[in-house]
Amino acid sequence: MAFLFSKSRTVPLGVVLKRTPGVTRWAKWAWSASDVLPGAGPAKWKVLAHSDTVSLYHAATLPLTLYPSDTEAYVHELQAEQPSVYVVLRPSEGEFPLEPQVVTVSPYEGQDYCDSGEEVVERVAMPAGMAAWIQEFIDEHHREEPFVKRKRRNTRVDQVEDGVGDARIAQPSDVYRAPGHKVRS
Repeated sequence: MAFLFSKSRTVPLGVVLKRTPGVTRWAKWAWSASDVLPGAGPAKWKVLAHSDTVSLYHAATLPLTLYPSDTEAYVHELQAEQPSVYVVLRPSEGEFPLEPQVVTVSPYEGQDYCDSGEEVVERVAMPAGMAAWIQEFIDEHHREEPFVKRKRRNTRVDQVEDGVGDARIAQPSDVYRAPGHKVRS
């Protein structure tokens, strides 16, 4: 299968989650994705910084893969006011309430994960070096597809009544009447 994705590129991406005090009595902590670490090594909930109220965790390192077929989405993301990385988090029953599942720079893929409602999708600001790496990939693989307007056929469809009415009715006078209905004269 490696030959199918030979033009793709992958980089390990560390996901940093931030824990802050909750604002209601029902949620003790609020969690959000706050940063990504390109080229990070493996980690599982490593504490990066801790204070009385805020903690930063290197929750996981996930592969970010760029595919030549998705360059249109990458172009769209890099043209955004604030280019972002989308971090997909899934609720967990363990010690930590969220588990990072996927990282992507495709806004279309991020939207697909939002549609399911089962995952939490967080946008994290894209580091400048990562944006340059993605732009290089786009420059190498992106091919703009010209817009081709579909042409109408010049067929006159108003001349024939094919498929109109009930075929069991022999009289062409009233094709919409029910079968077996007697016409009064």
